[in-house]
Amino acid sequence: MSIKSHNSSQKAKDVYKPFKDFHSNPVLKIGPNISSILQEDPKLLSFISSRHKFVGKMFNDFENVLEIGCMEGFGSLIVSKFVKNLKSIDFYEEHIEAAQIFLKDSPNIDVECIDILEFSEQLKFDGCFALDVLEHIDPDQEKLFMRKVHSILKPNGVFIVGLPSIESQKYTSIANRDAHINCQESGALTGKLKNYFYNVFSFGMNDEVIHTGYDKMCNYIIKLCTSPKRI
Repeated sequence: MSIKSHNSSQKAKDVYKPFKDFHSNPVLKIGPNISSILQEDPKLLSFISSRHKFVGKMFNDFENVLEIGCMEGFGSLIVSKFVKNLKSIDFYEEHIEAAQIFLKDSPNIDVECIDILEFSEQLKFDGCFALDVLEHIDPDQEKLFMRKVHSILKPNGVFIVGLPSIESQKYTSIANRDAHINCQESGALTGKLKNYFYNVFSFGMNDEVIHTGYDKMCNYIIKLCTSPKRI
């Protein structure tokens, strides 16, 4: 039996409009790291997007937010759609150079190359987040890092931190294991964070899904911290 060939109707073709026809946005130039991820393991970008969307939802309509470790600005762009003003910092100059190009048409994002431990600004922030940062902090400097975060938040400020779980490290690459010098067990991290915040809410993540499941089966852990203590 022969199969009759069909073409899409002219009506369907006439009414179709590409997304760009409704928006006059410039074409973005992504950085070399994001470009490599897109070509080598593109699903990672969906994980990054999911984490940053979560941050954006939690910080929705916040006036001033600080991002620690913005890399090349991919996640910064997502969060910027939810908050009024975003300050994005990273200590790696090449990341910031790429971010400045990628985000040059984003008026509510201010990008700066600076180490968070050297960060000094009079402005206090409504929210602060650090995704994929704490695992790169020398354990001997973790308290310095947390004190700095605590010091830049308003009295009712919110802090979100996310990092790979310690349980996930036996499944990751050797390069990642070498670079991840401060992965932690979820419960232990909560205990540390409670030195600085009255409330610490725990989430886990597997692939793109953020949930409240069993922490030892999570590839990634996220902590949402509220009500900074006086220290």
